[in-house]
Amino acid sequence: MLFGRKQRTIEKLLVVEDEPLVAFDTEHMLGTQGFTVVATVDRVADAVQLIESGAAIDLVLVDVNLADGSGIDVARAASAQAIPVLFVTGACPVGAEGVAVGCLAKPYTSRDLLGSIDVIELRAGGKKPPRMPLGLRLFSGGSSMTGLT
Repeated sequence: MLFGRKQRTIEKLLVVEDEPLVAFDTEHMLGTQGFTVVATVDRVADAVQLIESGAAIDLVLVDVNLADGSGIDVARAASAQAIPVLFVTGACPVGAEGVAVGCLAKPYTSRDLLGSIDVIELRAGGKKPPRMPLGLRLFSGGSSMTGLT
């Protein structure tokens, strides 16, 4: 299709964020860009339950500091299900390389978040991204991206 939306391998996203305005803005922006937000949750327990239920999720966007615990626990649950994780946080946690594909530093723009998703998608397809969004740090090892291929 000449003017249609590009074909994506990352379509279904889980947003785990306990700041209501950030969560709302992220969900709204992703929806207007054609992504399906499977759920937006603010608790570790809710995110882990959704991940372990087998819900179709292509990528988890998770803050590290959540009201009821650490986003690292969410990332571990997602990693166990071969679902890639992008930390969206003020400070990338120690050990993130083992459970996530990268970190996007807060504050970030909508453009940087969308660009980060595109970079993760390109990398999963074996392609090198033309440019890296501001604040994005990718990991060479870490979480499996098999859910994308």
